[in-house]
Amino acid sequence: MIRRREFITLLGGAAGAWPLAVRAQQTPVIGFLNSRSTGDEDIPPLVAAFREGLKETGFIEGQNVVIEYRFAENQYDRLPALAADLVRRQVAVIYGNAVAAEAAKKATSIIPIVFTGGVDPVEAGLVSNLNRPGSNVTGVTILDVELGPKRLELLHELVPATGTVAALVNPSDPSRAETTARLLQAAARTLGLQLVILHAATDTELDMVFASLTQLRAGGLVIGGEPFFNTRVKQLAALGIRYAVPTIYQLPEFTAAGGLASYGGNLPDAYRLAGLYSGRILKGEKPSDLPVQQSTKIEMIINLKTARALGLAVPLPLRGRADEVIE
Repeated sequence: MIRRREFITLLGGAAGAWPLAVRAQQTPVIGFLNSRSTGDEDIPPLVAAFREGLKETGFIEGQNVVIEYRFAENQYDRLPALAADLVRRQVAVIYGNAVAAEAAKKATSIIPIVFTGGVDPVEAGLVSNLNRPGSNVTGVTILDVELGPKRLELLHELVPATGTVAALVNPSDPSRAETTARLLQAAARTLGLQLVILHAATDTELDMVFASLTQLRAGGLVIGGEPFFNTRVKQLAALGIRYAVPTIYQLPEFTAAGGLASYGGNLPDAYRLAGLYSGRILKGEKPSDLPVQQSTKIEMIINLKTARALGLAVPLPLRGRADEVIE
């Protein structure tokens, strides 16, 4: 496992190793802007996937491209200043996850921006059209928010006797939170369920949410896909076990950590595609001419050990549909 200090050294090492004479020769610089923290366990593989995409277009960090990394450490209000800093440095391309890309778009209408995100980029205001973005922004979407109803359906299959379930969203990411809540409410009505929307943006609030589920008589919880929640996968899985609440999330790491089930897109694949787009832009293509791509990889994983601990019988047809079953 890469420790936080080691990872910061890794990020800065490639750029710092460049002789000043080489860096003065207009070597392209990519600004890597992310709402997450360098201490998050899944950041190194995501950065590696981004670099892999760049490599597919002929760009290798430390050889013919420099990457300036900026992480907001899960403090979204830091993103505007970090984006402005990259704009002042006149980087050639800015990459950002969805909330970071929104901040970057407000900071510049000139520098190309490539995003990854699980939100509708048109609805979020990142682009005006998926096929021809028509501005300085393009990117890659993963199947996430739109999979919320499917997660609710899977939870209903796992706990068919419950009539009330809850959904967790992050109010600090309002466009994603509002869309997630709207889609889940519609799905709940179709399934004949009562849905309670809960909010959390801090560790303390996460604890409070799980503690409130018994009083709400919620028989299960759907966690909305969101960058902050992605940094708390182990904590969320542990809370689900501690409070004996059947919980479903998007990332496979959640199920591996003891969560009941996960259903969602593949983040590394999206980061690789974003790296590829960034490289194509460095070669001269315009973001306005690059259609927004969609990473279509989806995985469903069920943790049978957790299901047994919760007293749940996982239907055989559901086991058969799972991409992976953890015994």
